[in-house]
Amino acid sequence: MTTNPPGAKLILLITTHRVAPGLLSWPAWEALRSAGRVLAGDAGHPQLPAVRQAGVEVEIVAPGSAPALARLLTGAPADGAATGPTVWLGGPDGDPGLTGALARLAVEHAGEVPEIEVLPGSYDLPGSRLLDLVSVMDRLRSPGGCPWDAEQTHASLVKYLVEEAFELVEAIEEGDRDTLREELGDVLLQVFFHSRIAEEHPTGAFSIDDVAGDIVEKLMYRHPHVFGGAEASGAAEVEATWEVLKAAEKSDRESVLDGVPAGLPSLAYAAKLVSRVRRAGFTGVPDEPYELPAGLTTESAGRLLLAVAQRAHDAGIDVDAALRSAARGYRDAVRAAEGLKPAEGLKPAEATDEPDRADRDEEPEEPEEY
Repeated sequence: MTTNPPGAKLILLITTHRVAPGLLSWPAWEALRSAGRVLAGDAGHPQLPAVRQAGVEVEIVAPGSAPALARLLTGAPADGAATGPTVWLGGPDGDPGLTGALARLAVEHAGEVPEIEVLPGSYDLPGSRLLDLVSVMDRLRSPGGCPWDAEQTHASLVKYLVEEAFELVEAIEEGDRDTLREELGDVLLQVFFHSRIAEEHPTGAFSIDDVAGDIVEKLMYRHPHVFGGAEASGAAEVEATWEVLKAAEKSDRESVLDGVPAGLPSLAYAAKLVSRVRRAGFTGVPDEPYELPAGLTTESAGRLLLAVAQRAHDAGIDVDAALRSAARGYRDAVRAAEGLKPAEGLKPAEATDEPDRADRDEEPEEPEEY
């Protein structure tokens, strides 16, 4: 190894592919401009156009193996004319093995290798890994990607979305932090997957950016105490404001029950209907005239529901179908009291123009989980 002159320095300039090329920190630009030589291992390095446009010359070298690249970077320039530090433009792949090889050289040839500095030229912002998920989904869905992913539709993915949501609920209820993290990722995948499919729609295409932009606008609009000049004294006032703003957005709704999805599990559907009626202060339909235990608690309510399920089973009654039928009857009674026609009692698959569950079950085998 050629001994470097005193004060020699090697700067490993690392950047992130998640930030646009050329958006480098001031110390990074200062290092590039003051460098005796700037090296890169790839003529297609994403930073090259911006660096060269700034008047910095970059020499492309064949990196070879990590040990070979380490020796090349720590060796003195062949002509000895270069003044200033050597700057290595770190590759997009992170140059696997390079730091380890440099560390070995620094130990084995102490006093001969230049001072080594790692200089971050750009940093990942919070949420930047979401860009990686966008790229992965695009690769899976594009020609040459995964055949199974390419065949999926909004309808074929419904069951996965429902399953992942329930698995997430279970992880939350069990307090399992590791599983919670995994299940949140699975639910997030569904959002990105559906958004990627939506990009291909011939007339109503939208992207994950559109999805994110819409929810950002909604959150800012419904939080005027945070993003506007309004004030809120507490959570109750915030919730009341939220409902007022939401009602203004949905002013075209006829009934207090409009927007409650009929595809909810029967118990959740019934609870949502009652919640809407109670929140609206609607009294046009009386409650069911069944006597309940005094001082109803979470435990006693659960045991009561379990008892109903047990008795229904013994009587040969599908308790889920029975509750759904009763909930729809309640929904129609409320609409009638509002002076509206009964809602169309369509199955969720019919209401959303999606194939029936039996049709989906006839599709080719799919992964048990995705």
